[in-house]
Parts: sequence; structure tokens; C-alpha cells
Amino acid sequence: MAVYAIGDLHLSFQVNKPMDVFGKKWTDYEKSIQQSWSEQVSDNDVVIIPGDFSWATYLNQAISDFSFINQLPGRKIILKGNHDYWWETVSKMNHFLDENNFHNIEFLFNNSIELDDCVICGTKGYSFDETDEKMINREIERFKISLKSIKNKEKDIIAVFHFPPMHSDIYMNLIEEHMIKKVIYGHIHGEKTKEMRDDDVFNLVSADFLYFNVRKIY
Repeated sequence: MAVYAIGDLHLSFQVNKPMDVFGKKWTDYEKSIQQSWSEQVSDNDVVIIPGDFSWATYLNQAISDFSFINQLPGRKIILKGNHDYWWETVSKMNHFLDENNFHNIEFLFNNSIELDDCVICGTKGYSFDETDEKMINREIERFKISLKSIKNKEKDIIAVFHFPPMHSDIYMNLIEEHMIKKVIYGHIHGEKTKEMRDDDVFNLVSADFLYFNVRKIY
């Protein structure tokens, strides 16, 4: 089993939000994702999507977006991003998955997901310029809840965020304290990606940064 990641898919099969307004590289990007994903990922692998999965406002507007990834190989784990307006309670989203027979998709929210050799935890996080202390503290607590939910402490930990966690001393201290092996994040696009940390531990996986290829991270 391998773990892959790709974030910020911004799918819009049912809503009019074409991504090519952000540049020619986004033209038919869905086909590039589909090709890369199909060539690299097997049914036994896992693909993490750390936020901004769909432009839909409501779940019923995201059926085609979910169908797109459902038919691709592997087990998919989705975290909430700042543009995932369709996000509902976990019970409603799980009902949506069952109702539409999307049986290889699950959500990372106030929980952790144990795999064969590793365990996945995480939260959306917050942006560099966020000033809402209530929201910041809520996201920090959600990360702590996710960490506390891990049952097998011997397994390697993969932490998933939507926003980059490096600006937060609290996140960084928790990452160090729990000896987290891999950190995945997205949200950042264009020229700003040059300022971001992308190395053996911290992995920026925004789709356009990866040229719409899934990245093997574990």
C-alpha cells in the first residue's frame, strides 16, 4: 500500500466555475489528474485530498465531482478546505456517500484514519493573516482532537492540513512532539509556492504546483 496526495482540485462539473480563468495550465486539467492518478495509483493505495475539492455550494451540486474521483483507483480521504462550501456534518456527508454508492471515499474531520503502516490525522488550519482568535483556537483544538484519537501510537503519523501549518508555533510544536513523519498541505498557488516549504517532511500538494500529478508521499 502506498499513500498519495493531491489537493485543490477545484472540480466544477456541475457548477460554472472553470479554472482556466487562472491560466492556460488549467485547461482540461481534470484529464491530466485522471491520467496521472490512473497510471500511478492502485486499488490498494490511498489518496489524500487536503481541501478545496469542489466548487459546489451544496452536496447535490457535487455529485459529478465525487463521481469523478470515485471511479478512480484507490481509497480517497478528503479534508475540508476554505472553498469547500458543500461541507456538511459528517453524518450528512456519509449519508450522501451511501446514497450515491461512493464507497471508497471518506472524510477526515475530528478523527484519525489508521492504515496498514501509518495513521492519518489533521484539520483545515488557518491562513497566515487570520485574526479571528476563536476560529484559530477551534482549528488548533481540532488538530489536538485528531491526534488524541490515534489508537496505535507506534505507527508513523501523517498530518494533513489545508492551510500551511508552518506559521503556527503551536502546530509546529505538536508536529515535533508527536514525531510526525509527513505533513501534507495545499491552498498555495502560483508565485507564492516559491516561498513555501516542500521537503522530505513538509509536502505542498496543490494540484497546479504538482502539474496535476498525484504525489507519492508514503
